[in-house]
Amino acid sequence: MNKLLITGSNGYLGSSFLNQYKSKYLFKRFSLLNQKIEDIKFDNINAILHCAALVHQKVEHSYEKYYEINVIYPVKLAKIAKQNGVKQFIFISTIAVYGEKKEKLDENTTCNSVTPYGKSKLEAEKQLLELNDDNFLVSIIRPPMIYGNNAPGNIDSLVKLVKKIPIIPLANIENKRSFISIHNLCYIINEVILQKKSGIFLASDDEPLSTSKLIDLIAKNLDKKIYLIKIPFFESLLKILKPSFHKRLYGSLEIDNTITKEKLNLRNPVSVEDGIKLMIKGELI
Repeated sequence: MNKLLITGSNGYLGSSFLNQYKSKYLFKRFSLLNQKIEDIKFDNINAILHCAALVHQKVEHSYEKYYEINVIYPVKLAKIAKQNGVKQFIFISTIAVYGEKKEKLDENTTCNSVTPYGKSKLEAEKQLLELNDDNFLVSIIRPPMIYGNNAPGNIDSLVKLVKKIPIIPLANIENKRSFISIHNLCYIINEVILQKKSGIFLASDDEPLSTSKLIDLIAKNLDKKIYLIKIPFFESLLKILKPSFHKRLYGSLEIDNTITKEKLNLRNPVSVEDGIKLMIKGELI
């Protein structure tokens, strides 16, 4: 059985992967906050799954803080791991490395990150990939927004909205936005480890959703009767008053990860509809 060192095991992705694959791996946890990298014993560790990160927050930190946590720590960990004979380093990155103006992207899309978070992740990717060789595989996984039972983020905000308000002014929105179910993301990570594949991988559910369709699916699985309506000038007003919120609701961000699927011979185990159901019902697969 492979022995896997996991950072960020208390976070949503780290804890979800650990719970889904606890019978497949021997896990060793590591906390960047409470432990020193130099104190890690790498005995028999086959791979490292690095989920720990400083992510977007309401109060934005300086780039130096993002650089310290998202670049210096993982690169230092990877270098020491390589020296100690670890064979693979899996780094959880983000689609934020592509920037915020893209409406459709794939593995070959040029990266143009603009946020401190996105810039720090892209810089970490570059430095980590320099360590890649036949004896030390570096695998970069770029997910979009992750959803699932108790996942933080905008989809959870929509769930709370549907629970509270029966009339929602978000009808007939025809944008296309890609997300990824926590089940599909954990599956991709596991395949990258099992297949010992290096390089950059783009994670996504098979189909994008419009905001209106997403709300419909949430309401259906909550057994909640809602009415989606269209209010004149609502979108225009929202664009003026809350431009970032408008972009999340009305903007498109469609992911084509065909190259990743071909490289891994990958089929997502969960459809978008089933992923939303699993999120609402809190069921496991």
